[in-house]
This record gives sequence, structure tokens and C-alpha cells, in this order.
Amino acid sequence: MKIVVFGASGGTGVLIVEQALSAGHDVLAFVRDPAKLVLKSPKLTIVQGNVLVPSQVEQAILGQDAVVSALGPTRPFTPGLLENAVKNIASAMKKHGVRRLISTGGTVVHDPQDRPTLLDRSIKLLMSLPGHEVIHDAEKSNQLIRTTDLDWTIARFPMRLTDGPRTGHYRTGYLGKNVSTQLSRADGADFVIQELTYGQFIKKAPVVSY
Repeated sequence: MKIVVFGASGGTGVLIVEQALSAGHDVLAFVRDPAKLVLKSPKLTIVQGNVLVPSQVEQAILGQDAVVSALGPTRPFTPGLLENAVKNIASAMKKHGVRRLISTGGTVVHDPQDRPTLLDRSIKLLMSLPGHEVIHDAEKSNQLIRTTDLDWTIARFPMRLTDGPRTGHYRTGYLGKNVSTQLSRADGADFVIQELTYGQFIKKAPVVSY
């Protein structure tokens, strides 16, 4: 499979690239700064670009079988980054006939199947105080994904993302139903690779956790 990964140099993105290569996929890593991605493989192509430039996004998606967005908020914060990135990605996918999209995110963006507990609501409230723009951007981007006719999956990871090992042992659920507050980035990447292969959560937004 040919996969383009946006946000490929981030904490989870680099692990998605690494595991996709190990699984035998051809990967195009779309990054702002190529120096941050030190992986080497004959199946890896690194492209420097900006997700806010539609022509660069279109060129990266051309000829791919699937798109993975591991984008997150920038520091300093770029208003509307995730929302506009999704607009550009979805438009390019439609133009080039690419249907499969997996986007990673957090549990502060809720799903209709969630049954958030008081703790979940409190965490979102606390996070919204200093970072309401970040949460709003993430919510807008998720809403946009849901309105497309793409074969999308939104993989939501809990707050406590660790640098622990890839175990392959995790569960999927929704807030208030069969989830915990912890996951390793490596297992988050594993879920993305498994979902690319098996497509068990198309048009769904599960929480992946231990």
C-alpha cells in the first residue's frame, strides 16, 4: 500500500511511519522540517511542505492509496491549522480519487457514542481554559472529516500518551465505555497500521487505550 503521512515527524507520526515501513508499505512522509525525521528506507520518501498550501498537499496525495493525518497543534499555536489542513487534504483526496483517511486526535473531542463521565467533562473543561482555541480547532477539523464521503476513521488517543513499547494489546471503546486514560504512542501507531489493513472502524471515532 502507498501511504502519505502528514505530521510524520511528530511523536506519534514518526512511529506510524516506522511501523508502516516495517509492514512493507511505501510511505511518503510530509513534514515541515525534514531534519526532524531521521528514518532511512528505500520505501520512504520525505517531502518538505506546508499543509496550508493546497498545491503541496495535492502533490503529496497524488498516486497514494491512503492518507494518515497525525497532525497536532503547533507551538506557537497556528489558528485554524487543523481545520484548514483537513480542508486541503479532503479536497485533494476527492480530486485524486483517494478514499481512505485515518486521522489521529484526542478524547477532548467527543463522539455521539461517548458517555463522558464527570471526570471526562472536568478534564475537557480544565483543558479548555488555557487552550480553548486548540480544542475548537480540533473539533472543527473532526466535524469536517465527518461531513466528507471519504472512508474515514478518527483514532482518538487518551491524555496520558507514553513512550512505552508497542505491545499490540489495547482495547477500543468510547468515553464511559471500555476505555482507560493511558496508551503508548507505539500502540497508537499500531492501531493506525492495523486499521489501514483491516478497516474495522470506517466512519467511526473509537478511543484506543489500555
